[in-house]
Formats: sequence, structure tokens, C-alpha cells
Amino acid sequence: MEKLWFKNMDPKIPQEIDADSHASVWAMAQEAITTYGGKDAFSNFGAKISFNDIDRLSQNLAAWLQNDLGLKRGDRIAIMCPNILAFPITLFANLRAGLVQVNVNPQYTARELEHQLNDADTETIVIFSGSTPTLAEVIARTKIKNVIVANLGDCGNEDLPSPPVDGKLTNITRFTDAIKAGEKTHFEEGADTVQDLLFLQYTGGTTGLSKGAALTQRNLVANVNQFSAIMKDRIRDGEEVVITALPLYHIFALMVNCLSFFVKGGTNVLITNPGDMPGFVEELSKWKFTGITGVNTLFNGLLHTPGFSDLDFSHLNIVGGGGTAIQEAISDKWYEVTGGHISEGYGLSETSPVVTFNVAASDVFTATIGVPVPSTDISLRDEDGNEVGVGERGELCVKGPQVMQGYWRKPEATAEVTTKDGYFRTGDVAILTEEGLFKIVDRIKDMILVSGFNVYPNEIEAVIAKMDGVMEAACIGVPDERTDEAVKLFVVKTAGSTITKEDVIAFCRENLTGYKVPRQVEFIDAVPKSAVGKLLRRELRG
Repeated sequence: MEKLWFKNMDPKIPQEIDADSHASVWAMAQEAITTYGGKDAFSNFGAKISFNDIDRLSQNLAAWLQNDLGLKRGDRIAIMCPNILAFPITLFANLRAGLVQVNVNPQYTARELEHQLNDADTETIVIFSGSTPTLAEVIARTKIKNVIVANLGDCGNEDLPSPPVDGKLTNITRFTDAIKAGEKTHFEEGADTVQDLLFLQYTGGTTGLSKGAALTQRNLVANVNQFSAIMKDRIRDGEEVVITALPLYHIFALMVNCLSFFVKGGTNVLITNPGDMPGFVEELSKWKFTGITGVNTLFNGLLHTPGFSDLDFSHLNIVGGGGTAIQEAISDKWYEVTGGHISEGYGLSETSPVVTFNVAASDVFTATIGVPVPSTDISLRDEDGNEVGVGERGELCVKGPQVMQGYWRKPEATAEVTTKDGYFRTGDVAILTEEGLFKIVDRIKDMILVSGFNVYPNEIEAVIAKMDGVMEAACIGVPDERTDEAVKLFVVKTAGSTITKEDVIAFCRENLTGYKVPRQVEFIDAVPKSAVGKLLRRELRG
């Protein structure tokens, strides 16, 4: 495929990066700690910890894990916490101890948690107190024997109330007690290699049981360097304040916010419960924030929250969107309120995650996922594995140093997503525009077939988002005797909206060709979403 994207890339952005610039992510972090020492690295509920604090606290925890628990390099350790200070402390302790971090959603059901803990083969978990009832339900059916419980105010506002620990869990250790105990023991530094496993990042499991993407030190070193390179001088060393509302257990916030901004001396403002939009906006009012990342639904929620439009956006320089497509209507409204558009990127758990990013000016919305980050090649292929031409739909396939080692202990599943010439098959349908920009059309599995015509839910959802009275919407295919499948649209109204199903269908007829117009419309109170904010169309299918 002709690399048209180079013509749209700033010449200051290198075409290649050094994926082996550091032996480990911890080596990158050490440089930042040395440079930025007393500067604030993380903030949560008003408490702040510096780069030096991260160094001290993570070493103490790492020493305790080594000496008291006997964990060795390569052992797996699960972390099941929301965005609280215990998360980055645990992360950097794991990095320096050479442990493999298994990132776990604290909102998992018992079934999901049991599967992930057993699949990762881990005996140790750092868990938020509010998630302990789920662990208590399944712990007897797992290998977990070490339970470290973290609270909201640990290493910060110790008086913050936290949910109680489930009484059925015994022999637990408090997170702060582990740190205090580790302070009295010796920490043994080890030597990392670029191929050492770093994260087990589990996929969403939308097509079955979730699989662990095995990400190495080199994968993450490469992706941090790739993201830094494509952002060039937009990330200013030691000056950034980034709002981290997406959960750190998700690879997007973990790599982009936590690691990439950390190594550049930025401050991460951790938002524990972004679902509390009024509280979120109140926290934003306390900061001269320079960056924020999110998904389409998060940006939409902020725009509909009173007080958001009154915030000071004069320092805001970086607004990164991903996870799902950023709708033009949302970005346009964001531009009206903040003075800048949302820059959309693209990635997956299997790619550490960033594959592409928009480098267009903030006053431009491209409705694309931008260009590949340096050292990344993209090939769009049809069902037979042949490359398609410019403007033609094809599965997006990726090759680069950020692509995972494979799925954890699943060679067959790894082979299924790997082409004969070594590209990772993403399962996403995309096109390459004449301008050299990639545009995601939809997930292959979400495509709707109407009388032989392909209908992509993202397109319909983006159109209806422009209709007055619509808060958000989601689209699925339903069986139809005449057309095989028909389009069904679920709509959430804005407060006070009086639009009818007929109004929605009429709006769609004005903006979509006939076979794309929804045959059914259903009004609902909320669209189901994952913890990261992705639309869960599978739940609408019932």
C-alpha cells in the first residue's frame, strides 16, 4: 500500500523511532524521577504525590512484595483498582520489581474476575476495598492467596471514607501497611530485558471469554516513544497537567496519560468517578489543565453538564479521543465551548495501544483517526487477504514494535489474528483517504447487512447525533424477513426533548440513503457502556 500518510505528516515528526532506547519502562521512569524530583506527579481528591514520592513508595512496596510475599521477576500480580493513588504506586512497584501486571476492571462480575485471575495464573492481587465482595465470591476457585486492600485515601487523604472490606476475606494486608513494612526491608534491583513481559492486558471479551494481550517492555517503550514523537512539541517537558478520567486499568489511560506524561514530567489528575459529572466538573475548575483524554461519551457528558462551559480552557492544548469514533457533532460542540477540536486516535489492547493519531491543527476536525505513529505500517485487506486501494474498505492490519507478543498462552488465537506476512488483524474496517488519513468505518462484527448492502452503525450514530433533542444513540441490526437484517436505533433524549420516533426516522431519511434508515426506533434512558465508555451494542441485541 502506498504510504500516502507521509505527505500529511509534519516533517518534524520522524518516520522511525528507537524501540530499544531503554531496556525497560522503569528505566524511562527513573530518568523522569531524577529530572522532576519534587514536582507533583499525581493528584487525587486534592492529595498530591511527587516524583520522589513515587520513587520512595514504589520501592517500599516492591521490597515488601519481594521479601514478605516472595514474588520473583516474571510473577503475575493483579491490580483491581479505580483511579486512586494506590494504582500508580503499585504500577511503579511492579515495574521496578519486574512483575507482570494483570490489569483488572474493578467493576467486573464474579464470572469475569474468576476467569481472568485463573487465566493469568496469579496468586496475588492489589484490590480496592469496594471490589472485595466480588473477590470473596470467587477466591476459593482461584489460586489467590495474597490480598492487598487499597482504600480511597491511601497515601493521600487518609480520612477519606472507603467501602468496607468483605468480611469473608481473611488474611488480608492493608496497602499502607505493606508500604510501611517494606520500608524496613532491602529491595533487590534486577536487570530488565526488552522482551520481558510487562502487562497482561485483557481484551473486552465481546466475542467470548477475554484474552490476555501479552505486552512486553519493548512494546511499551516503543509506544511511549511513538506517542511522544507524533505529539512532537505539543507535550512540553515538565509543564503538562493532564486530566485522567479514563480508568488506568485500561491501556489507553495507562500508556498515554500515566506513562507518557510521567516520563515527560507531567502531572496526572486522577478522576476516580467520572460518572459523577457535576463532581468531575467541580474538580476541573480547580486546575489550569493542559490536556484531557476521553471517549466520545465522556466528552458528550461533559458538554451536557452545567458549569462545564464556564471553565477556563485557556491552557488546554491536548484533547485526545479514542476507544470509539469521535462524532463530528460532539467535536464541533467541543470546539464551540473550548476553542479546540478533539484529536482522534486509534489503538487496541493488542497494540499497547496507539496505532494512529491526528496531527491536524486544533481548529480542524478530520473525522478520521489520523496517520500511523512512527515505525508503524498499516495494510488494508479484503476477505481474501489482498490489499485494497485508496478509498476502498478493508480490514485494518498493523505491523510495528508496539504490537503484542501474542495472546497469553493461546497460540491458536494468536495465529488467527496474524497474517502470513506478520501483520496483526484488528477486526476493524477502514479506508485510506486521498489525503493520506485513515478512517474507521466499523467493526466487522457490528456491520449490518441490509438486502446485500453493508450498513455501518458508526455512520448512523454520527448522523443522529446532529439532531436536536438527541443526547446519544446506538444502532444494531435486527432480523428482517424481507431484507435479512434491518436497522434498529436506540435513542436517549436530552432533558425536555419532545421528539418522536417519526421525527427521528424523518431526520434519518433526510441524511441517509434509504437502506440505512432505521426501520425501528426505541427510546431508552441510557445507552449501555463499558467502564471505559464504549457503546455495548451486544447488550442491546439482548
